[in-house]
Amino acid sequence: METITETITLGQNGPAVTPLCIGTWAWGDKLFWNYGNNYGADQLQAAFTAALEVGVTFFDTAEVYGFGLSEEFLGQFLQKTDKQVQIATKYGPVPWRFLGQSVADALTDSLKRLQLERVALYQVHWPFTFFMSQETLMNALADEVKRGRIEAVGVSNYSAQQMREAHQILAARGVPLAVNQVRYSLLTRQVETNGIIKTARELAVTILAYSPLAQGLLTGKYTADSANTPKDGRRIDSRFSKEGLQKLEPVISLLRQIGEKHDRTPAQVALRWLIDQGNVIPIAGAKTAEQVQQNAGALGWKLGDDEIKQLEEVSRPYK
Repeated sequence: METITETITLGQNGPAVTPLCIGTWAWGDKLFWNYGNNYGADQLQAAFTAALEVGVTFFDTAEVYGFGLSEEFLGQFLQKTDKQVQIATKYGPVPWRFLGQSVADALTDSLKRLQLERVALYQVHWPFTFFMSQETLMNALADEVKRGRIEAVGVSNYSAQQMREAHQILAARGVPLAVNQVRYSLLTRQVETNGIIKTARELAVTILAYSPLAQGLLTGKYTADSANTPKDGRRIDSRFSKEGLQKLEPVISLLRQIGEKHDRTPAQVALRWLIDQGNVIPIAGAKTAEQVQQNAGALGWKLGDDEIKQLEEVSRPYK
């Protein structure tokens, strides 16, 4: 497989990263993904190595994934490579963190687990501020940019209005808001209708799309007539039910059709659709080397305009 050299800049002047990001929520997470049952540290190390081999060097984690384990794994794997790797992690605004200092402390802990002096991107995991105002939070993040411990500031799950507010507070400090990480896929297109995509374009904020394969639904692995159902937290998701999968059929069969033309899988077409929106980086979760290589197949080619249009039409009910 050829290595990828394509890059995309986060926000106005953030770091240049690969147009695909590897998500590490499952790295050490027992609650949803049953870490330790059918995959462990060896598989994760292999996944990390496989990513670097195909030239994907951008990883997304968070302090809460596996209660810090995800960051620790990345820290260990980073020690074994001299390649330039970009790490994005996240701060959880929980109620007992109400001073700006708690942002600095959380970042210190994340950096310690990652064994790094700085991260490419530091994101606010969700928009509830509880007892800490947006002002305090954004100013604390701006301080860290000035200190050189984070290259770019991002938010996650922020509405268009919340994004605007964060952008404004940061701009007053001369720091651009680089990223909003939101749920976005062919099956979850609300961000196109609720102003998030439009506002991001206007403010030069890059969209990081999580669940770009709708937790596996867009892989084509799950169909109404197969007995293949997920064994983890997804089994209670109604979209994985027989009815849910039947409704999905037109989308999957179009992904298959287009995939056959390009010699790509449905998942690779679904990821490429996001990349071809422009200003969007899909975060594809991976627990194994094979999944990483699968995801990387979204890079190095493009969908035709007519194909993008067909996909737009078939997935319109999901807006």
